[in-house]
Amino acid sequence: MSFMNKLKDFFSTHQETREKHYNPNLQSHYYKLTYKKAVQSVKELIEQTPGMTITSISEERGEMSVNITSPRKAFLVVTIVSVRPLETAVDFTVTTNTFLPTDFGYSRKVILGLYNKLDKKENFIGTNRSN
Repeated sequence: MSFMNKLKDFFSTHQETREKHYNPNLQSHYYKLTYKKAVQSVKELIEQTPGMTITSISEERGEMSVNITSPRKAFLVVTIVSVRPLETAVDFTVTTNTFLPTDFGYSRKVILGLYNKLDKKENFIGTNRSN
Protein backbone atom coordinates (compact mmCIF):
# COMPACT_ATOMS: atom_id res chain seq x y z
CA MET A 1 0.00 0.00 0.00
CA SER A 2 1.49 3.31 -1.06
CA PHE A 3 2.03 6.33 1.14
CA MET A 4 -0.66 8.28 -0.73
CA ASN A 5 -3.23 5.54 -0.12
CA LYS A 6 -2.37 5.51 3.58
CA LEU A 7 -2.68 9.29 3.72
CA LYS A 8 -6.01 9.20 1.86
CA ASP A 9 -7.31 6.53 4.24
CA PHE A 10 -6.26 8.55 7.27
CA PHE A 11 -8.07 11.67 6.06
CA SER A 12 -11.30 9.89 5.34
CA THR A 13 -14.58 9.18 7.09
CA HIS A 14 -15.55 6.45 4.61
CA GLN A 15 -14.25 2.96 3.81
CA GLU A 16 -15.59 0.25 1.56
CA THR A 17 -14.56 -3.20 0.49
CA ARG A 18 -14.36 -4.32 -3.11
CA GLU A 19 -12.98 -7.06 -5.30
CA LYS A 20 -9.66 -5.42 -6.17
CA HIS A 21 -8.93 -3.10 -3.27
CA TYR A 22 -5.36 -1.84 -2.86
CA ASN A 23 -5.53 -2.88 0.82
CA PRO A 24 -5.73 -6.71 0.94
CA ASN A 25 -7.63 -6.50 4.26
CA LEU A 26 -10.43 -4.62 2.50
CA GLN A 27 -10.97 -7.00 -0.40
CA SER A 28 -14.31 -8.80 -0.77
CA HIS A 29 -14.62 -11.91 1.39
CA TYR A 30 -16.05 -15.13 -0.02
CA TYR A 31 -17.85 -17.80 1.98
CA LYS A 32 -18.93 -21.33 1.20
CA LEU A 33 -22.67 -21.00 1.83
CA THR A 34 -25.87 -20.22 0.01
CA TYR A 35 -27.13 -16.70 -0.55
CA LYS A 36 -30.06 -17.11 1.88
CA LYS A 37 -27.80 -18.53 4.58
CA ALA A 38 -25.36 -15.63 4.09
CA VAL A 39 -28.15 -13.05 4.49
CA GLN A 40 -29.36 -14.81 7.64
CA SER A 41 -25.85 -15.14 9.06
CA VAL A 42 -24.96 -11.47 8.51
CA LYS A 43 -28.33 -10.42 9.95
CA GLU A 44 -27.70 -12.47 13.10
CA LEU A 45 -24.16 -11.09 13.39
CA ILE A 46 -25.38 -7.48 13.20
CA GLU A 47 -28.22 -8.12 15.67
CA GLN A 48 -25.74 -9.60 18.16
CA THR A 49 -23.34 -6.65 17.88
CA PRO A 50 -24.01 -3.95 20.49
CA GLY A 51 -24.64 -0.50 19.03
CA MET A 52 -25.80 -1.80 15.62
CA THR A 53 -29.42 -1.69 14.44
CA ILE A 54 -30.68 -2.94 11.10
CA THR A 55 -32.84 -0.27 9.45
CA SER A 56 -33.72 -2.14 6.24
CA ILE A 57 -33.11 -5.38 4.41
CA SER A 58 -33.63 -5.92 0.68
CA GLU A 59 -33.13 -9.63 0.05
CA GLU A 60 -33.86 -9.24 -3.68
CA ARG A 61 -31.01 -6.74 -4.03
CA GLY A 62 -28.77 -8.33 -1.41
CA GLU A 63 -28.44 -5.14 0.63
CA MET A 64 -28.78 -4.36 4.29
CA SER A 65 -28.68 -0.90 5.91
CA VAL A 66 -27.43 -0.57 9.48
CA ASN A 67 -27.19 2.36 11.89
CA ILE A 68 -24.23 2.27 14.26
CA THR A 69 -24.79 4.31 17.44
CA SER A 70 -21.83 3.33 19.60
CA PRO A 71 -18.96 3.79 20.19
CA ARG A 72 -19.33 6.34 17.33
CA LYS A 73 -22.19 7.15 15.01
CA ALA A 74 -21.86 5.66 11.57
CA PHE A 75 -23.86 4.15 8.72
CA LEU A 76 -23.15 0.68 7.34
CA VAL A 77 -24.32 -0.89 4.09
CA VAL A 78 -23.83 -4.63 3.64
CA THR A 79 -23.91 -6.09 0.13
CA ILE A 80 -24.28 -9.84 -0.35
CA VAL A 81 -23.84 -11.39 -3.80
CA SER A 82 -24.23 -15.03 -4.80
CA VAL A 83 -21.32 -15.93 -7.07
CA ARG A 84 -22.07 -19.65 -7.42
CA PRO A 85 -24.66 -21.87 -5.73
CA LEU A 86 -22.38 -22.43 -2.72
CA GLU A 87 -20.17 -19.35 -2.95
CA THR A 88 -21.27 -15.95 -1.68
CA ALA A 89 -19.40 -12.64 -1.48
CA VAL A 90 -19.93 -10.12 1.34
CA ASP A 91 -18.94 -6.45 1.09
CA PHE A 92 -19.22 -3.61 3.60
CA THR A 93 -19.38 0.18 3.23
CA VAL A 94 -19.04 2.34 6.36
CA THR A 95 -19.43 6.10 6.62
CA THR A 96 -18.70 7.73 9.97
CA ASN A 97 -20.71 10.76 11.12
CA THR A 98 -18.14 13.26 12.36
CA PHE A 99 -17.41 16.95 11.93
CA LEU A 100 -13.69 16.18 11.58
CA PRO A 101 -12.10 15.39 8.20
CA THR A 102 -11.01 11.99 9.57
CA ASP A 103 -12.48 9.21 11.67
CA PHE A 104 -8.99 8.02 12.73
CA GLY A 105 -9.53 4.60 11.12
CA TYR A 106 -12.87 3.86 12.80
CA SER A 107 -14.68 2.91 9.55
CA ARG A 108 -11.88 0.49 8.63
CA LYS A 109 -11.93 -0.97 12.15
CA VAL A 110 -15.68 -1.64 11.89
CA ILE A 111 -15.21 -3.52 8.60
CA LEU A 112 -12.27 -5.57 9.86
CA GLY A 113 -14.17 -6.46 13.05
CA LEU A 114 -17.23 -7.64 11.12
CA TYR A 115 -15.11 -9.67 8.69
CA ASN A 116 -13.23 -11.24 11.61
CA LYS A 117 -16.48 -12.35 13.28
CA LEU A 118 -17.99 -13.58 10.01
CA ASP A 119 -14.81 -15.48 9.08
CA LYS A 120 -15.03 -17.38 12.38
CA LYS A 121 -18.77 -17.99 12.08
CA GLU A 122 -18.90 -19.21 8.47
CA ASN A 123 -16.66 -21.18 6.10
CA PHE A 124 -14.35 -18.43 4.75
CA ILE A 125 -12.78 -19.45 1.43
CA GLY A 126 -10.75 -16.37 0.54
CA THR A 127 -10.57 -12.93 -1.05
CA ASN A 128 -10.13 -11.67 -4.63
CA ARG A 129 -11.55 -14.79 -6.26
CA SER A 130 -12.12 -13.32 -9.73
CA ASN A 131 -11.23 -16.00 -12.26
